[in-house]
Amino acid sequence: MLGSSASKTFTALADLHPNMANLKIIGIVIGKTDVKGFPDRKNIGLERYTLSFTVRDSPAHFINVSSWGSEDYIRTLSDSFRVGECLVIENPLVQRKELEREEKFSPATPSTCKLLLSENHSTVRVCPSYEVDTKLLSLVHLPVKEPHDYYSLGDIVANGQNLDGRVISVLAAVRSVGETKSFTTSDRRKGQRCEVKLYDETESSFTMLCWDHESILLAQSWVPRETVIFAADLRISFDKFRNCMTATVISKTIITANPDTPEANILLNFIRENRETSAPDIEIDHYLKESVNVDKIVDVYTVKQLKVKALEKEGKAEPFYGILYAYISTLNIDDEPTKVVRNRCLYCGCLVNELLSACATCNLNASEFPAIFPSFDMLVDLTDHTGTLHSCNISGTVAEEMLGCTVNEFLAMTSEQKTALKWQFLLERSKIHVKCVLSHRARGGLRARVLACKLADPMEASASLSGQGKS
Repeated sequence: MLGSSASKTFTALADLHPNMANLKIIGIVIGKTDVKGFPDRKNIGLERYTLSFTVRDSPAHFINVSSWGSEDYIRTLSDSFRVGECLVIENPLVQRKELEREEKFSPATPSTCKLLLSENHSTVRVCPSYEVDTKLLSLVHLPVKEPHDYYSLGDIVANGQNLDGRVISVLAAVRSVGETKSFTTSDRRKGQRCEVKLYDETESSFTMLCWDHESILLAQSWVPRETVIFAADLRISFDKFRNCMTATVISKTIITANPDTPEANILLNFIRENRETSAPDIEIDHYLKESVNVDKIVDVYTVKQLKVKALEKEGKAEPFYGILYAYISTLNIDDEPTKVVRNRCLYCGCLVNELLSACATCNLNASEFPAIFPSFDMLVDLTDHTGTLHSCNISGTVAEEMLGCTVNEFLAMTSEQKTALKWQFLLERSKIHVKCVLSHRARGGLRARVLACKLADPMEASASLSGQGKS
């Protein structure tokens, strides 16, 4: 497939059978997993490393390839190519695959065989794209499942927990690709995570999580509001913490970017038509009520302990959550209304400049500019016997639920009524669920958002603090 004469030197995947020797295969990489290490049973204390990927040489044929060997060999092999590149593989071992065991964790393939690479006998090299037949290169845009056999995001949300744990295919557009966040597990293993927001004609935002380096690299190549993906074999889960359905890229998943199918072209036309009037998600995420199930937040802290935990997480962008039994020590709701209530765009939810009375985020013509609406957006101080957490944000419906009134009802109150409402909280201990994020620009280096706030049961507060030895 390098040329009409050169193609005769390659064995087609369709012609493979076990124990064939002296093979030379060419194919496009359509899927790849991270390098993994396992204890070496023959050499106690040492590790063997493995790498798996999937190559394709025609619309109907693709196969899984794996290699075992030393860490240097496997990591060098992995670093030598990426998804979407063309490989020439020489002298692989052809084995019959154990269907049920292997496809539990590997992509499902039409081949009855698998390829094994030997550190001593096999070679792999990347073939420059200009030397490859365009028919072979085009395979990277062909889904590995039937292009009409997928769930819309609206279908997933509608089915809810009935799909929990299921592995399905999804066709969607990329709305945003989040920052890669590193973390360390309790057993000191390092990991990373990237959150991708998807959307289609039926759902405006749906979360897909990438936990491995290869899928994150792939996601970082996508262009928000331009890239459409067909994701074969995503795992669908009900996230109890977020209280919503999410998708996760797993070792079985193969993602085709900008698939060349009628269904994908329809979706592509949809996102192009709506690109101009779609608002960025970053600002909206700060405005919308957190999609976190506060019932799943169980760790109780004092203010001092929250600050200590923040120092321990220095350099990590991942937020953390907790419960405070504290007093609201600053609640200036009887101050100037503009410090308590802000106008937001009815279309995108972003803050609207009070002087311009226009939404800079939507960037629409004045005649098309949608109405604005008032929303709580204020800062409070939280204080307990160990210290004070300054300038915690509370906004939207969270503030309405805490104060027990809507924005319009609040604006209709007299100054005396607002002051009386304030003192209901200043004199009482509250149970406050918070989300904390490190921020060098924030006072004390810690930025907190109130997710829920209500007056605390005295017995519950006392038991929670004393029972956990909080100080």
